[in-house]
Amino acid sequence: MFIEPNFNGERRGWIEVICGSMFSGKTEELIRRLKRVKIANLKAEIFKPSVDLRYDDIKIISEKLALNGIRVIVAGLDMDYQGKPFGQMPNLLATADYITKLHAICMKCGNIANVSYRKVAVGGQVLLGEKDIYEPRCRVCAALG
Repeated sequence: MFIEPNFNGERRGWIEVICGSMFSGKTEELIRRLKRVKIANLKAEIFKPSVDLRYDDIKIISEKLALNGIRVIVAGLDMDYQGKPFGQMPNLLATADYITKLHAICMKCGNIANVSYRKVAVGGQVLLGEKDIYEPRCRVCAALG
């Protein structure tokens, strides 16, 4: 996140959300935006959360930061492997000023993928892993299994 002054010199904040399935390019898009911040010589701070299952349904720190004149960029999964809204993302999407939804390519048929299909039948909603556990799939191929 970083501070973006407006033309009058006062700080105006907003919330940007980059979302999509695993392997859709969320991290690459976040890095691209941060490179532009660096080119503009703006201050940036990057935070990567630890795995924490304790969610607060009401308090989201991003809203407070935006009100204090900070441009907040959040990147993350919008759905879990079952296609259900993931964590705080629904709240962030509802309050975001800008939303970028990215898609991967389905590993079964080559169409646009929006599901992080879990290839193993273990674990809860959060199971850390990459290509060994997940693959991008379209809605149809994910439903077929």
